[in-house]
Amino acid sequence: MVAGLDSGSWQDKAAVARKLRDNSVSKVKPPLRGIPDTLPPNSQSIPKLVLTPREVELTENYTVHQLLAKLRSRELSSEELTRAFLRRAAVAQATTNCLTELLWDDAIDRARYLDSLPAPIGPLHGLPVSIKEHQGTKGSNQTANGSYVAYVGKFQGSTLLCDILWDAGCVHFARTAQPQTIMHLETESNIYGRTVNPYNRDLTPGGSSGGESALLGIRGSLFVCYIVKGALKANANCASQGVGGDIGGSIRVPAAHCGIYGFKPSAQRLPIAGGTGHMFGRECILATNGPMATDRDSLELFMEVVLAAEPWRLEPSIRVAPWRPYQFTKPLKIAVQWWDGVVMPHPPMLRALHEVSEACKRAGMTIVNWDSEALDHKTGWDILSALYYPDGGREVLGLLEKAGEPVLPLTTFITKEQPNVKDRSIHEMWKLCAEREAYRTAYARHWSSTADQDGQEVDVIL
Repeated sequence: MVAGLDSGSWQDKAAVARKLRDNSVSKVKPPLRGIPDTLPPNSQSIPKLVLTPREVELTENYTVHQLLAKLRSRELSSEELTRAFLRRAAVAQATTNCLTELLWDDAIDRARYLDSLPAPIGPLHGLPVSIKEHQGTKGSNQTANGSYVAYVGKFQGSTLLCDILWDAGCVHFARTAQPQTIMHLETESNIYGRTVNPYNRDLTPGGSSGGESALLGIRGSLFVCYIVKGALKANANCASQGVGGDIGGSIRVPAAHCGIYGFKPSAQRLPIAGGTGHMFGRECILATNGPMATDRDSLELFMEVVLAAEPWRLEPSIRVAPWRPYQFTKPLKIAVQWWDGVVMPHPPMLRALHEVSEACKRAGMTIVNWDSEALDHKTGWDILSALYYPDGGREVLGLLEKAGEPVLPLTTFITKEQPNVKDRSIHEMWKLCAEREAYRTAYARHWSSTADQDGQEVDVIL
């Protein structure tokens, strides 16, 4: 913990974290000029007002694979690419409030080092990668708060996942915002305030990986590194690519809100150890890491790189399961869930589902309806919400109380307004876990039954 931060008001401590962020962004050279005093609702036009044509080209015109090819051939230097993304990330911060720190000095030093080598050190050689705030990275002495004021100034070492990306040759260049408790589907905290959507500043970029999705949405990164710590197992495009975390939608929701790609692998597939968070040791509901990117191929690249490192040798809870490319031999069969049996979507959402399903039909895919009412999603939520906080929210709320920071509305919703969030005995936990397994089994059998008529199970639910 940084000296002197064990006392003072929560406002004073939050100001320390914001000062660190603001000082890091102020290192941008040359300084940003041209950002309007009054921002338009849509921020997508702002980068071209501020960046050079070359910076716009590098951050807008290429996929991750194309940039990596240019880096390998030395047609492009990592330093030039990193500087372009650092400056675009600073524009993203000015328009969406998505950053918690810009790693200007560390990133440029790393890029120069990689450029000095006679050959690439790995498949991500020279590629800028952004990271969620609650993780540390190699090569710097960082703090992490996980959006808890009580943790402001807490030193944070690197995580196994970040180490793997580092060893593959990436350049960590930016750290991004997450919400209070890292368990909101929006992104707001008492430390950094609210992150907004780069397509419409009146809307949210989603959560909990909303800082990352906002950064990617304005192409301040192409590849991001995100982990959700809301319920982890113990030990646990402004960017070109990033890594997100997901337990209840924290990759999927931000990706949908900002028009990017995200992938939530199965739990215990990727490293999750390390980082700043809460409730370490709870195994009833497991979170997972996953990539977020501006193009689909980058998701597969991320999975290939991380699993090629055989992380299960260092984190034994990870399943021994190398990445296996899959080739479809027949048209996809897609089930459309028009509603979940609990909340009817608004007309614009139903229209979007209809348009996508019709487009899939025209592409030769088989479309069927998903019988959600038979699956009783309310029961699923009752089980899930109980297992999110089997201590009744005591640890999470205790961390907020420790610093005296206000409990935000979405934290209240998930911890205090759910009737099944209670302090559970071990026997109650056993019962809930048994109910969880029974519900999973029922869902799996329902899915399998979609092959009864034509012999082909549904591939995906829309």
